[in-house]
Amino acid sequence: MKHNVFKPFLFVALLVLIVGLACGIDFGNGTEAPPAPEPIVPATEPPSQPQTQPQTQPTAVPPTAIPQNRFFTENFDTNVDNWSPFVTKGQLGQANLSLDGGYYVFDLPEMGVWTYSIYTPEVYSDVRIDLVAENRGFNNNNVTLVCRYDKEDGWYEASIANNGLYDILYGKWDKNGTTASYARILNGGSNEIKTGKQTNTYTFICKGRTLTLGINGVEADSVEDNKHILRDGNVGIGVSSFNVIPIRVDFDSVQISEP
Repeated sequence: MKHNVFKPFLFVALLVLIVGLACGIDFGNGTEAPPAPEPIVPATEPPSQPQTQPQTQPTAVPPTAIPQNRFFTENFDTNVDNWSPFVTKGQLGQANLSLDGGYYVFDLPEMGVWTYSIYTPEVYSDVRIDLVAENRGFNNNNVTLVCRYDKEDGWYEASIANNGLYDILYGKWDKNGTTASYARILNGGSNEIKTGKQTNTYTFICKGRTLTLGINGVEADSVEDNKHILRDGNVGIGVSSFNVIPIRVDFDSVQISEP
């Protein structure tokens, strides 16, 4: 009786196969299977703490200063703080300067008082002044327009009388600054001047060495000054009384512009 030797062999083979699978043996080439790779975790830095900026108070931005236009029309609606009065004859106390309903009023109850008011914030070289003046008193006074006023060097002025005459003058303070002297540059007359209690518009243009007077929209006269040659200064207005009083002139507006 023959023994079946294949049954034990088959049992051994099965046993080896089971053990090999358990141990990860590659039966194809007799080497162990490489271990499964570990997943690669990208290196990361620890999360940075947010930088805390020092807190500062916002800087206050000052409002933009709006410069005043040096050429403008003064309507005398609120005040005359920018206008500085003085006299070259008589006393300042003999003149009453005030605002009244949008007018700059020159009220002169005394004789022989030459009163001015100068616009002090700006200095002008070439300039045009247009003045609207209403005569409310007697018909014997001068209305004055001033350009290039300087305390040391003097000033130019155009003075228009209600009787139809006018002068263009150079004025200058004496050494003490208390009285003034005048030199006539030009004089004449015009039928354009409205006499009596009426309203006139006077124009005085100072451009280079040329001084021009206009009356109610008409050029009255022009002259070139080659003697005093004032370069720049303030502008102003004025009223003068003579031997008839009271004198009152109401200035409605002053326009300061480029010539």
